[in-house]
Amino acid sequence: MMRALQIDECGRPPAVAARPDPAPGPGLELVRVVAAPITPLDLLCATGTSYFGMPALPYVPGVQGVGSAGGRLVWFPTAAGMAPGDGSMAELALARAEDLVELPEGADPFAVAALGLSAVAAYQALTWRGELAAGEQVLVLGGGGAVGQAAIQLARLAGARRVVAAARSAAGLQRARQAGADAVVPLPPAVPPAVPTAGSASDGPDPAAGDLASGDVDGLARRFADACDGPVDLVLDPLYGVPAAAAARTLRQGGRLVNLGSAAAETCPLDSATLRSRSLRVLGYTNNELSREQRAAAVTHVAGESAAGRLAVTHEVVPLEQAAQAWHGQASGASSVRIVLDLG
Repeated sequence: MMRALQIDECGRPPAVAARPDPAPGPGLELVRVVAAPITPLDLLCATGTSYFGMPALPYVPGVQGVGSAGGRLVWFPTAAGMAPGDGSMAELALARAEDLVELPEGADPFAVAALGLSAVAAYQALTWRGELAAGEQVLVLGGGGAVGQAAIQLARLAGARRVVAAARSAAGLQRARQAGADAVVPLPPAVPPAVPTAGSASDGPDPAAGDLASGDVDGLARRFADACDGPVDLVLDPLYGVPAAAAARTLRQGGRLVNLGSAAAETCPLDSATLRSRSLRVLGYTNNELSREQRAAAVTHVAGESAAGRLAVTHEVVPLEQAAQAWHGQASGASSVRIVLDLG
């Protein structure tokens, strides 16, 4: 028997339970899990309200993790909560052999787990969708979250000349500064938003997050412009709502805005005049559209930068025994940093 975090009832925190060791089948490998992050997608699936439907109960959550398989340190994904089966928040997990991504020598499993698919989203949104070129100026919304922190650093590594970030809390602004933002802009606080939608790359509920579906677009656009050094080339947006509308007004002719989440609002007051007068490109992004090869290449890049000490997001490592409390902290917004479970 192994120890695992188990969801017995949707909408209630999980509990540590003893479960039979999983048995590998055709195309599956057994992974001895070291680290598993608690992500917004895990929280959403466990509510039973995602478009994936009600998960088969009981189940072990965890859509990604880091562990050892065949003597290798690997990153692996699972479909826990989205399809029948168990995930990464257990001492042992099953993963498709073709999905395993071997990590470079010197990679810290907890640091890589904290980055995970959030950093993959930031990297691919900046490069593949956003077509970031060296010498460009980037505005990162939600700069205090895992996606935003990774985006600030990855934009720098890709040769951006200036990176400006926006965040909604003092702690988030500080994390954005620590990640290397040249300037930071506070976003107006209000009531917390709902849990993010499935497929969102946003960092989920934040006690300091505002319902920014309505507000002063003009005023926020001026604050963004003051922090930037001339027109912006690319906006990375995991928030949507007023922040996205205001950020769009800073873009140059032909500038790009890549949306990869809706942590602030599901709709955005982007006016037609701004969009048309500058021939802007508004692009959507989701990790779900990546091929296996694209995802593996992105994970390899992220892990390599992490191992080299050039990429990290603020995180807290928690033992499995404290997983239920950590889960509640993430779900309620009481904890604003990425939580990684220690399963080693």
